[in-house]
Amino acid sequence: MNREFSRTDRVAEQLQRELALILQREIKDPRVGMPTVLAVEITRDLQHAKVFVSFLGKDEPEEITEALRVLEKAEGFIRTTLASKVRMRVMPQLHFKHDTSIVRGQVMSSLIDKARSKDTDVNNNGTDENE
Repeated sequence: MNREFSRTDRVAEQLQRELALILQREIKDPRVGMPTVLAVEITRDLQHAKVFVSFLGKDEPEEITEALRVLEKAEGFIRTTLASKVRMRVMPQLHFKHDTSIVRGQVMSSLIDKARSKDTDVNNNGTDENE
């Protein structure tokens, strides 16, 4: 019988939920700011997990690098807290990565808006000339 979701998918979703709460409530370092856990990818052997995060209000690469460095240093604390909330034989090592998909999406959205406004201007100017 086929399962709808694999075990690694279910574990990754659970880790994402718990990590989001831990980063919001437990990490008080101002260099991190307001982190958002966007996704978690976990290896099949459940030993390593990539945690994709974004930081609200952190646009400069130096700020993002510093926030990631703080999270990497706090990885032991985060894993310990996570282990108390999620019951697993072995808690995976966490590897924090900055997710740029939101920024790319905003850039794409602004490009689309510019193209649509140019189309509207061309159409409006074209219809005005024909009248």
